Amino acid sequence: MELHILEHRLKVASFDKQGIQVCTHGLIKLAFLAPRTRCKFFSLTETPEDYTIIVDEEGFKELPQSEYISVADATWLALNVVSGGGSASNLQPIGVTKIAKSVIAPLADHNISVFMLSTYQTDFILVRERDLPMVMHTLSSEFTLLQVINGEAVAAHDLGVTNGFVKPKLVPRPIIHPLSSPSNMFCVTSLDPDTLPSVATLLMDVMFYSGGSKESGASGEDSNHIRFFSFSLIEGYISLVMDEQMTRRFPNNVLFTSASGELWKMVRIGGQPLGFDECGIVAQISEPLAMADIPAYYISTFKFDHALVPEENIQSVIGALRTETAAQ
Repeated sequence: MELHILEHRLKVASFDKQGIQVCTHGLIKLAFLAPRTRCKFFSLTETPEDYTIIVDEEGFKELPQSEYISVADATWLALNVVSGGGSASNLQPIGVTKIAKSVIAPLADHNISVFMLSTYQTDFILVRERDLPMVMHTLSSEFTLLQVINGEAVAAHDLGVTNGFVKPKLVPRPIIHPLSSPSNMFCVTSLDPDTLPSVATLLMDVMFYSGGSKESGASGEDSNHIRFFSFSLIEGYISLVMDEQMTRRFPNNVLFTSASGELWKMVRIGGQPLGFDECGIVAQISEPLAMADIPAYYISTFKFDHALVPEENIQSVIGALRTETAAQ
């Protein structure tokens, strides 16, 4: 197995919904006019609380300074676990539960905070740039470590890891966080970048203007129905996570769907904003799911974390996670 250290230097930021109009021009440019920027990594996720953006340094230049924007005080690097060889643009998705034991748990045990972004194509593990030497030391026995430079993966031997590196001490796992499961069902999908212009107006409405009321339908009085939408454009690949009812607004045959038409249920993690310094939150969810062999997408946002599991598994997942909570 290979661990690819991607070349993007990333910022993670939160946009207050009350001030999103200040940033809309820049966000539309990053999402729909990417060739006019030098941005290669862009992700925007809306939750009930805010918008979370993950963007590389070039893309960050497209956004204004504003009192409505909060930026995490670190530069982040994206890691990919890749099965077999191939370039970073030809990644094979592994799944967050498949890397729970080999990546997520060891990093948590060594007090390394991670920020997860699952997409239709693959899973990105974000770590703070300053933690990279410790990350490499922790994972070097399990993976071939490669650094991606100009799209090519080369051996990562010169990133500050030496034979004299002091092995980090194992740390206790954190307190288990509260869980909730919205009533929505979600789709994880994609579309051909060539078709993006044809649905750009619809996507802009979904992202910034519709407010979710059109998608909730009969669920309008359902207090357990939440607003959640995620759009990622990373190295030319588009990923979308949206409420199943929202997908009905799109023309037929535009969105990629699995043959089974699989739907996903969400587990939201956190009773209050989680912050960026605590370690083990992703492990709290991914390890029990890995033990039960249940696939999952995982999306961290500025304030809360979100795991998506197959609809048919949601009750067993909630039961397993609550059992884990009770055991702490």
